[in-house]
Amino acid sequence: MTPSLRTEHLEFIPYRAEDEDVFVSLLRNADVCSWMGQDLVPEPQIRALFRAILTDVYPQQLFDVWGLWLDGRYAGHAEVKKTGNVDGHELVTALAPEFWGRGLGTEVVRGLIRYAADELGLKEVYGMVGAENAPSLAMSRRLGFRHLRDVVGDDGSVTKVVALSTTDQA
Repeated sequence: MTPSLRTEHLEFIPYRAEDEDVFVSLLRNADVCSWMGQDLVPEPQIRALFRAILTDVYPQQLFDVWGLWLDGRYAGHAEVKKTGNVDGHELVTALAPEFWGRGLGTEVVRGLIRYAADELGLKEVYGMVGAENAPSLAMSRRLGFRHLRDVVGDDGSVTKVVALSTTDQA
């Protein structure tokens, strides 16, 4: 079962049914989707995705996924999951635009790294960062992620695959 986590400023709380609208709002934001390297998906599909988190992901313990909360306000989304993009577990984060530029992305990723190492026993974690996402790439470098390869999409977009050894973390 996905546990609740806490970092200095953020609470990582497994989603509850009443969180559906804030989740949809985050993933219907064009800027958020752009930085995540995703197309803007119709609202009904996002609602179906949210319901799948509650009905499939959590009950079957498929992977860990949280809503991020700052002082009782929904700040974003986080995941640690096995993925086909790499041979291991990917860290996924998305912050609502009103929380950008405050160092919270770094705090989220550090919290996910600590959880992946301490609770899941992972020796390495990965990220997928759009080549245009300079702030996230800079944060990845500051945290010690190393570039593994580029993935070029059908549309010509480039995503950087980055990796971090959790055993090197303090």
